[in-house]
Amino acid sequence: MKDLKDLLPVEAVRLDVRAADWRAAIAVAGRLMVETGVTTEEYTREMVANVEENGPYIVVAPGVAFAHARPSPAVLTTGMSWVRLAEPVEFGHESNDPVTLVVALAAQDSAAHTSAMAALARLLGDPATAAALATAPTPEALHAVLAGERPESGPEAPEPPASAGPLASAGPSASAESSATAPSSAAPEPSSFPEPSAESSPEPSAAEPRAASLHKILTVCGNGVGTSLFLKNTLEQVLDRWGWSRFVTVEATDTISAKGKASEAVALFTSREIARTLGDVGRPVKVVRDFTSTAEVDSVLRDTYDV
Repeated sequence: MKDLKDLLPVEAVRLDVRAADWRAAIAVAGRLMVETGVTTEEYTREMVANVEENGPYIVVAPGVAFAHARPSPAVLTTGMSWVRLAEPVEFGHESNDPVTLVVALAAQDSAAHTSAMAALARLLGDPATAAALATAPTPEALHAVLAGERPESGPEAPEPPASAGPLASAGPSASAESSATAPSSAAPEPSSFPEPSAESSPEPSAAEPRAASLHKILTVCGNGVGTSLFLKNTLEQVLDRWGWSRFVTVEATDTISAKGKASEAVALFTSREIARTLGDVGRPVKVVRDFTSTAEVDSVLRDTYDV
């Protein structure tokens, strides 16, 4: 599995680039991937079409757009590019515009770049490292930060709730306004886990004890290979901090697959644009504005489980 420095060579980094609009910004990022042998020019058109069809959900954090499209014959090998803009451009995102950084990804599948996405999400989510990336004077200096020469981490996200696990309560809340039973102070055993939804899953009979299970949360984007992996990593950081990772699994997926998998999950975390595309899937759909913010994901997770 390739790491971030392998997928993003110095030759694929451009700093202080001028772009007239979001299409031009994506075009610069796409051209870098063509020049480094990652894609054909068709993939750039596919990245633009992705935004035209699904909206500006690729703006994953304030000032940061993560341009990508589905794996296709236009992808020659998995790789990335990095474009820091001289002047910000509008992508049309409600809360994260304007954009000063466009990171582009071309993936042959959803597996080869997962560790790189995790590393990038952590870097962009750390205020000190993000500042270093924003002020790096040369592509070489920026690449050094990406390779691990990073400043001290910024402030931590809020402390986890007192309960030892999410499943000590009756289950996740169905919406932002709904409530759940207060969590107990002791972590539940896997065999006592509640079903994801009492409304959509029939209660087992006394002769059929409920099987041990984990809760699952889906992180969803248009293609399942880019922004959903950002959000998955951030959510897993929060679960690790809370000590809930053994109770809750996280799966990154695309909008089409998410509709089929929704019944397996307690909730779906995604952007506002993708939430509109999903519609009613029979499970709570939670909107996250900043996919790199552990503080925001912490808050959304608290709301999901009403803790």
